[in-house]
Amino acid sequence: MINNEKNQKLRAIIRSHKRWDIIFGVVGLLAMSVGILTLAALFLQMVIDGFPRLTADFFTNFPSRRAGQSGILSAWVGSLLVMLVTAMFAIPVGVASAIYLEEYARKNWFTDIIEINITNLAGVPSIVYGLLALGLFVYTFGFGQSILSAGLTLGLLILPIVIVSTREALRAIPQMVREGAYACGATKWQVCSDHLIPYGMPGILTGIIIGLSRAIGETAPIITIGALTFIAFLPPVPFTGEATAGMFDWLFSPFTVMPIQIFNWTSRPDPAFHANAAAASLVLVVLTLSMNAVAIWLRYRLRKNLKW
Repeated sequence: MINNEKNQKLRAIIRSHKRWDIIFGVVGLLAMSVGILTLAALFLQMVIDGFPRLTADFFTNFPSRRAGQSGILSAWVGSLLVMLVTAMFAIPVGVASAIYLEEYARKNWFTDIIEINITNLAGVPSIVYGLLALGLFVYTFGFGQSILSAGLTLGLLILPIVIVSTREALRAIPQMVREGAYACGATKWQVCSDHLIPYGMPGILTGIIIGLSRAIGETAPIITIGALTFIAFLPPVPFTGEATAGMFDWLFSPFTVMPIQIFNWTSRPDPAFHANAAAASLVLVVLTLSMNAVAIWLRYRLRKNLKW
């Protein structure tokens, strides 16, 4: 009799817990559905408004006071050049820093402070990086309001992401790989270059591309360092022009980027410019999604080819 009462109580407790599991699952599904449907509605509205403007002229024309003749040539060229500088700075510095911290640095209070600061920097608002770059790159180093300043600013912004993702990729490699290489007489650098970096490349590339995907959509730090909202010329092409441009003159050229151009168009009252902003936003979203798709594809291909 006593056992039956205990079993009934136990079944009641289990039913109660299952009921709460079902309720939590339904609430979670509803919350996820709200987010997905809102995002889908916004994306659909952007496609409806902007898709008719996606013509060849839209990509090859400079911004104009006339919405129908306005394009994103200077914006997408500026975005690509800024991303080039960002990648050239953030990738080698970030990967090298991660390798040093994970494989070379001694574990003591100093490295603990560095690791804490790197983790904290990943959560710092982007406007803070813009203010830092304004004082450091624009005024102190004298780079001015240029592509170089913008690229270095965004490079600092994504540097913690690259470092953290690279360290996590290196930590995921089994210790037996290191021990086997050392047992064969390999140096620490040979272990890193011949084993750890190739094996960790899927995670490293994923972190790099995700970081660049974030950087390409940033607006606040670029506005802070003085990106132009209207620009009707391209940076100088090396070894061209009446006064022959130098190899790196384009680094110090004024610039604009896609987010700035979108911001400029959305701030105008004319609905035609809002359609241009929707079209540019669609291009930026597709570019960002493409970069993330490339990261997923690279991770899949590289992990598939790995042999431990």
